Amino acid sequence: MATDYDAPRRDKEENTGPDGIEALAKGRSDQTGSVDVDEAEVAENFELPGADLGDEELSVKVLPMQTDEFRCSSCFLVHHRSQYAKEKNGQPICKDCA
Repeated sequence: MATDYDAPRRDKEENTGPDGIEALAKGRSDQTGSVDVDEAEVAENFELPGADLGDEELSVKVLPMQTDEFRCSSCFLVHHRSQYAKEKNGQPICKDCA
């Protein structure tokens, strides 16, 4: 048997009369949408990005660029010499940027 999927769906048990709509509207008006939240308490635990980190110390050892590495003049990342693709205006370019 073919089914028309574009036709509106109505069940025989569903009550779509005015009584059904009024009951739904009454049930919706009984609900409260507000929640008591102390904004100051919530703001205390919230950390903004870029906050003052002046007293933090760097925990990673930074190594200088090695002799077998180069800095791509396009993406400014340090790559191993195996990633070297070409020179553009006398500056090295990596394979990703080439």
